[in-house]
Parts: sequence; structure tokens; C-alpha cells
Amino acid sequence: MSQSKFDPKQPSLPISYPIHKLEDLESGSYFESFHYPFNKASVPIESGYSAPLPDRRRILVCHDMAGGYLDDKWVQGGTNADAYAIWHWHLIDVFVYFSHNLVTLPPPSWTNAAHRHGVKVLGTFITESEKGTAICEKLFSTKDSARMYAERLAELAFKLGFDGWLLNMEVELQAKQITNLKEFINHLSLTTHSSVPGSLVIWYDSVTIEGDLYYQNELNEHNKPFFDICDGIFANYEWEENYPSRSASVAGDRKFDVYMGIDVFGRGTYGGGQWNSNRALDVVRKGDVSAAIFAPGWVYETKQAPDFESAQNRWWSLVEKSWGIVRKYLRTLPFYTNFDQGRGNHISVHGEQISEATWCNISSQGIQPLLEFADSTANPIKLLVDLKEASYSGGGNITFKGSLEKGTKFMTRIYQGEFILSESLIHFFYSVKSDSKSSLGIVLKFTSTVKKSMSVLLTSHGMDHVSSAFSKVIRTNEHKGNAPGWVINEGSIEMKGYVLTEIHALCYRSNAPPKEMGLKSRPLGPDHDHAGVAYSTDYFAVLGHVTVKTSNYNPDFPLSSSWLVDGEFINWTSDPQDSRILSVKISWKLKEGKEFVCQHYNVYVEKLQKLADGNQSTAFEHVEEYLGVAHVNCFYVSELKVPRSISSLKFVIQVCGFDGTIQNLAESPFYQLEIKGP
Repeated sequence: MSQSKFDPKQPSLPISYPIHKLEDLESGSYFESFHYPFNKASVPIESGYSAPLPDRRRILVCHDMAGGYLDDKWVQGGTNADAYAIWHWHLIDVFVYFSHNLVTLPPPSWTNAAHRHGVKVLGTFITESEKGTAICEKLFSTKDSARMYAERLAELAFKLGFDGWLLNMEVELQAKQITNLKEFINHLSLTTHSSVPGSLVIWYDSVTIEGDLYYQNELNEHNKPFFDICDGIFANYEWEENYPSRSASVAGDRKFDVYMGIDVFGRGTYGGGQWNSNRALDVVRKGDVSAAIFAPGWVYETKQAPDFESAQNRWWSLVEKSWGIVRKYLRTLPFYTNFDQGRGNHISVHGEQISEATWCNISSQGIQPLLEFADSTANPIKLLVDLKEASYSGGGNITFKGSLEKGTKFMTRIYQGEFILSESLIHFFYSVKSDSKSSLGIVLKFTSTVKKSMSVLLTSHGMDHVSSAFSKVIRTNEHKGNAPGWVINEGSIEMKGYVLTEIHALCYRSNAPPKEMGLKSRPLGPDHDHAGVAYSTDYFAVLGHVTVKTSNYNPDFPLSSSWLVDGEFINWTSDPQDSRILSVKISWKLKEGKEFVCQHYNVYVEKLQKLADGNQSTAFEHVEEYLGVAHVNCFYVSELKVPRSISSLKFVIQVCGFDGTIQNLAESPFYQLEIKGP
């Protein structure tokens, strides 16, 4: 989409886009854009992370993916199931969305996904080349000018819901401009801190305090005055082995605010980047400073074998092994995840597939599992987040495949965190789909304030042979889901004074005979049970979701009548097939004085047509057609095909809770659009 043809004030499918001109930054014209309300991040940073960064080595990841604003620019989601995504958030403390535009605003999808995992998100302000020199002349012309532009940037972070800025001044500056540059950095830091708790302003190692564009590749006297008035420095990549420790000496008690650059493409980077990026990390770790990983999308852009997901897991496993720090999820209940990566080949709700279209929308990413990378021969069971196997919720799940002998088990960690449990009863739910002899349980690990450890197994049946390995075994209640094959397991436990620290999946062969299992045995292998019945060592199970919540947690969805739902920017056109084409923006809010915060909204349409008596409407084909997901209180319906026989459209906004529950469609708010004319 070229800049000359794009008019941000005109209704169109919502996109994320940068600000190209200083004049547009100054005027605040972005806030008058049709796209602005759609670009607000809806997920506040997870509690516990709005505070300052932890006092330890950190990893900053700078997303530099083929210029930015690709599949991720489509706020309501794109169509590329193979779109780039990150899911190793447990290794990341700060995420920077980067492009070579003047003001790079992070698409809300990245902010939502990062915040859900407790990761801070920064936009980028960059000046480069002759154009950048001209911008800096205006920007740093006076102290008031420097302060005003700083305030505009702080306002963008506050209103769009991200956490600050990376400043990249890659131009030569005159000595007289340096005073106002420092004023700009200082005022941006103070203003952003006051409006966005826990926010950051980080300086990129480019121009020096003398005004020279001369990368230092470390923290030293030529760039420390900038470091002193903001939250950190991103050192350029061409450093040598002793630079991290030298930088630590200069930084003193702020050594963790020094982020040593590592270019994954390997351009001038210590160790050569790429599959050797961990060599640079080893040196940074030894120097006891932080790391800034630039362009980890290298794995995706260069199509590393055998496929993106496998290559990405392998690459980040090298990071994890080198760095040695895994961030714990500090979360409050409810905890819910459906393992969605924010892309896929279908979308399901409670086991029922509502869309077969390919899609991508990182805003929809669930809390990602901490799966340990292992080669195919290391474990009897291979597990992966599977985007093709039918899902229970969203577009992902964890699939377990392999070979398991009877009487053996395989256990693997899927989450690590700190969930402080109150006095009330804790309820657990998880969905499983498996073959007749493959069983899947959940193991919960707890510690108490006196460091006493407990492991609790949740299982539905057939675990007598391994139950002695656990402190407690809870027999779950099974009930069938809405969709064939899915079984929902439910259990409860009281663990007053304990902290839930880990969730594991346990794969095992049930000792129950096929009749008790209610499924037929699959005799695929040479093995036989004591009755001479053949059975297979093949193992296959799918984990669809996990929910942990207190007994008193209830979303209590507002009644449909509590909402005000409206449509605007209604536009009708015709198509050659004699249908009408509709575009409309639908907005909703609770009536005055009411408040309800939810995870997201599913948007559907019912196409209604008049009956012969002319008095009633009936749903066309009796189906709700899924249109998409909204993470803010508005959704743009673009070019919806409406047959001529349709007299009314009912847009249904399904409210989805933080614990994975959803409002019944019949009780959900809606907007009804009567169609006039022939």
C-alpha cells in the first residue's frame, strides 16, 4: 500500500503503520486516523512487570523483520498461516519493534502478546541519512522544540499502550545541537516514566556526545552522558571480547542497563551470529551485562531447515542454554492457555471448528509453553505446538507423538511460574484427545513458604503403577466436550499457603482394558497384553487447553441489554454476481457506570431473510458466520457479501473471559442492520 494512496482518515481494513514526518508527529494527526482506535493495545503488562526491570542480566530483542509492517500490520488478523511469530517470551525482558521509519509504532498484536508474557515493548524513533539530518535541525532547534517532540512521543506510548522508546540518532550532529539532544532524551525519559509506569527509554550507540556518528561498540565517555539520562544503552554490534566487561566497569551499579548488540545475520558481530549467536551471548554473560539480540527473524527470513518452527525452537534453545536465565511467569489466577501461537490453519471454540481459513494474529497468542528442545532420538515422545491438528480452542494445541511401552511414563514441563494460591479451592480443567491406549495427565508442582515441595497428579484413570511417584493423586471427573473426541478433565484441590511453580504433562499407557476406556484398541504393533490381545506401543495424545482458577472466580458476563452497540461508516456496493457488498464499523460499550474487562470478542454475523408472511425473520441457512476476533471494542467488517434475499444482518459480539469461558451466542450483545431498498 503506497503512502500516496493511503488516506488514514478514510475507513478501510485497520492496519498498523508508522509516522513518516515530523509535522505529523507534531500535529497529533495520528489520533484523528480511522485506524487509531484499532491500534490500541488491549493487554496491560502482566502484574508484577510494570515495576522496573529485574536487577540481573536481561535480554532485549529487537524485531527487525524485512522492514516491518508485514503480516503483523493487519490489526484484525492476516491470512498467512506461516507468518513470523515469536513464542520464546520466557527468555525475553524487552521487545523493540524496529523499522527504518521516523516513528515506528509497535503493532498492537506484538504489544498484546508480549504483555501477556510480562515483556515490555518499545517503539523506535530513528533519524538517518540526509533526511534525518534535516529532521534533527528542526527537532533540536530550540529547547522548547526538543521538549515538545518528546511529549508527543510519550503521548503515543501512553495512548497506544506500549512501554517506551529506543532512540536511534544515526546522523552527524553539530556541537550546538547536543544540549537540546540531551534535553530531548531527558524530557522523554521523565515524561514517559510519569505517564507509563515501568516504561523505558533506551539510547542506541550511534552519535557521540561530540556530535560524531561514530559507533563505540561499548559504553564509554563518548556516550555515557546519554546513558546517564535514560534507562539504558544498546551498544553497536562490532564489539570485541573485553568490551562487555569494560562497559560494566563504566556503568558501575547500572551494568545491567548496558545491552551489548548481537546481529543474528552476523554483520560484524562477535562470533558471526546465525547459529553461532550463542558464542556472543557467552561473552556477554561472562561480562555480566545485558544482551540486545537484533533480527532473530533471520531464522525465518533465510528459511532455515527443516521448517520455521523446528529451526526457531533449535535457535532459541541455544540462547537458553547459553544465557542460563528463564523468566518465571508471575501471574494471578485465573491462568488459561490454549497454546495458540497467533497463527494457524483453523480456529476452534470449545472443540468446535468455526473457521477453516488460514490466519495470523499475534494478539490471539496464548501463554506459550516452555517446551524443552530435544532432538528426535532423545525422548520416546516428541511434542510440538501443532497448528494443523484440530484444536480445542483457537488454532493451536500440544501434540504428543511417539512410542511408549505399557507400564512406562514420560513427563515433561510445559509451564514454570509463580502462582500464589489463596485460601479458596483451586479448580483445574484440561482438554484431551487421544487414541484408545494413550493417556495424558497433568502434574502440578507446589512449594510452600517453608520450601516444602509437593507434586500432585491429576488423572482420570489407570495410573496405579506410577501413582507412588507423586505426593497426591487426584482423580479427575471426565465429561465430553461439544466436539467429538475431546474429553474435558476437571479436578480441584486446596493448597493454602502454597505457590504453584510448575505444570507438567504426563504421558502414560493406561492399564485399563479397552472396554473401560470406551474406545477400541488399535492393534498396530507386535506386543500383546496378558489376555493375548494385540496392542501398539504407538502413542498419540493432544492437549487442547489448561485452566487454573479459584472457586469464586466467575466471569459473570453482562446481559446483552447492558451493552450499547452501534454501526457507522456503512458503505454498500454491488458485485457482478448480483450480491450486495457491505463494509461497516461496529462499536460497542457498556452502558454508563458499568465496567467489564474481558480477554477478547468473537464477532459473528447471522444473515436473516423475511418469511412468506413478511412478519418474521429466520437465519439464512441457520448459521452464525465467524467474521473474526476483536481485542478492542470495535471491529471493521470489510466487504461482506450479502445475497439479495437477505433483509437483515445481525452482528453478534461474543464476550470471551480470561478463564477460557465464552458467553452464549444467544445472550451476547448484537447490532442489527436492516437492509433497505431492492
